[in-house]
Amino acid sequence: MDAAWLEDFLALVDLGHFSRAAEQRNITQPAFSRRVRALEDWVGTPLFVRDAQPVMLTAAGERFRPVAEEILRRLFQGREAAREAGLMAASTLRFASTQVLSLTFFPNWLKAVEAREQFQATVNLTAAHMAACEQLMLRGEAQFLLCHHHPQTSHLLMSDQFRSVRLGTDTLLPVSAPNLDGTGPLYELPGSPTAPLPLLSFTNDSGLGRILEGTHVIAESGASLKPVFASHLTSVLVAMARNGRGLTWAPLSIVSDDLERGSLVRASRAADDISVEIRLYRPRARQSPTAERMWELVSINY
Repeated sequence: MDAAWLEDFLALVDLGHFSRAAEQRNITQPAFSRRVRALEDWVGTPLFVRDAQPVMLTAAGERFRPVAEEILRRLFQGREAAREAGLMAASTLRFASTQVLSLTFFPNWLKAVEAREQFQATVNLTAAHMAACEQLMLRGEAQFLLCHHHPQTSHLLMSDQFRSVRLGTDTLLPVSAPNLDGTGPLYELPGSPTAPLPLLSFTNDSGLGRILEGTHVIAESGASLKPVFASHLTSVLVAMARNGRGLTWAPLSIVSDDLERGSLVRASRAADDISVEIRLYRPRARQSPTAERMWELVSINY
């Protein structure tokens, strides 16, 4: 059933003559008559009394009229809503970000970009672990991905289909709660085979976990560790370390305040820290004008 048939039906109801209704609908009268007949065939019963002048609705036509009016009204409302949603979607920036950077980096970075270039847009941010962020990008549900990166590790966006720009740096370092007298870490690397240190580790979904594995920092340090807890949430691992449950590796951006207060301390010397990049990824294919403008501003300033 064609929506145009409903418009034809209501035009004939209003004007009462096939010729006038056909003229209003900007088609020939034979074509108009065929479309009215097609609607009646679809309904399964005549809708008009053609012997009368002007033509009149049958009892079935009277019952069908409010239905046709409601269908068209809802259809036009739906079209307008879809158009508005499309315009809104085109002007919305969709970011995916690993959870640490969504808290420590993204808010101030976005504010700086907007202030420097007087650029305003509606922003939608999804914070998740790295594996989930990759899927958002691969499915086209996000236009940009903010994450930590190290050249010795890989992920699904390191292909010809995506581009990236370096926005800043961070440091990955092992931390522990302080010992009872506050003179050092409760758990200090490297530990010993007879007394392995409790490790609060990242799961495989975590981008930071991939960096630790890819750089082989734990294996090459000769540390003696015993995994006792795992999570993809850095904030949870840091909270567990703060409570003395073990040591963990964490970005400086999220533990700097703890180190200042002394609620966490370094679990090894600074020479063992891992320098990491903060990068913004995007698909190589062209995106919405708003997304392209954002990328242009980022590329210029970084």
